[in-house]
Amino acid sequence: MKTLYLECTMGAAGDMLMAALSELLPDPQSFIDRMNGLGLPGVHLDREKAVKCGITGTHMRVTVHGEEEESVDESIDAHDPHHSHVHPHDAQDDPGHGRGHFHEEEHGHGHEHPHHHHAGVSDIEGILDSLDISDRVKADAKAVYALIAEAESQVHGRPVSEIHFHEVGTLDAVADVVGVCMLMELLGAEEIEASPVHVGSGQVHCMHGILPVPAPATALLLKGIPTYGGKVPGELCTPTGAALLRHFVSRFGDRPVMAVSAIGYGMGKKDYPQANCLRAFLGERDGKTEQITRLECNLDDMTGEEISFAMDRLFESGAREVYTQPIGMKKSRPGVLLSVICLPDEADSMARVIMKHTTTLGIRRQDMARYVLDRRIEAVQTPLGQVRIKTASGLGTERRKAEYDDVSRIAREHGLTLRDVRRGLE
Repeated sequence: MKTLYLECTMGAAGDMLMAALSELLPDPQSFIDRMNGLGLPGVHLDREKAVKCGITGTHMRVTVHGEEEESVDESIDAHDPHHSHVHPHDAQDDPGHGRGHFHEEEHGHGHEHPHHHHAGVSDIEGILDSLDISDRVKADAKAVYALIAEAESQVHGRPVSEIHFHEVGTLDAVADVVGVCMLMELLGAEEIEASPVHVGSGQVHCMHGILPVPAPATALLLKGIPTYGGKVPGELCTPTGAALLRHFVSRFGDRPVMAVSAIGYGMGKKDYPQANCLRAFLGERDGKTEQITRLECNLDDMTGEEISFAMDRLFESGAREVYTQPIGMKKSRPGVLLSVICLPDEADSMARVIMKHTTTLGIRRQDMARYVLDRRIEAVQTPLGQVRIKTASGLGTERRKAEYDDVSRIAREHGLTLRDVRRGLE
């Protein structure tokens, strides 16, 4: 299985992700040429060699009309101390870069600043729709922007429709997002995983004042994702970097066992005692792991029919597996251990189903990883009719099995035994 692993020990930003992923391509310059030909007004990309702690990698330089955007934390208009101007750029090493991407709509100023325009989410979608990119890249880019807009909406307590990009930083941010989405499509990884994310420490300046690291929007985007701080000062993970990770990464944890074929280094601007880079590993692995949750409870005052009914409701709610085991309880009472396997983000809803349809007063929860084989189903025409064949492969093995419902249907239709039908499929 083709696997991409992102090592975010110095955080993540759009330009660092794009730089690291571009190094995984056989011909990175062809990607740059493709980006420069998209038609983003005035936008130009250059791959620049960068060295951090003796390690050589790539810095992705994005310019708009010949100028590289620089972030300004907070610039107060001398004539209007209540009007803040933000010049955003999603670069990890520019202070205050992240909050500037989105902006609450200004109200009640009583005067206009014609040199300051704001682009709403619909405007960004219009820009994306105008680009010569695939439908998949467009959909991914829109999904990333939707994540950021929703996070900023929650932070500022305003509807998404009132969350706006500042025009100064819009185009270079679009280049970062589109570039990463396009690289993901070009690399074609079947599984994308990442390390826990280093967010940095301390505080950062922004248009609204001094905020803690991670900034509020970034913290929301990283909710449920393993993160950590440390002694590195400043904001290492940007809102755009966080949104890209949330959209593309299916698992966060240690790097899996994989045969690595390419390694990319995306460099930040600042120098630290440790190499300021994001590493990307591309390679092959057998099988895969996924995060699951096991919910369990002990039951000793329900009939078998009642437990069966509860199991059916759990399967209908999306449980991966539901099973029971006989157990001995207090005073040697016979009981039943009910176990439910589900995805972590489905655990709360599964717990509600368990509480509703059983008599338990408490549910134990255990989060874990499990190895799984790659699975696919294909329909095969046989002399007896169409049969769905389930194939599982990986970790040095491959198994094939006919779908029971199809086998039993054919057996009934032709007056055969299950064994006869299965033998005929061999």
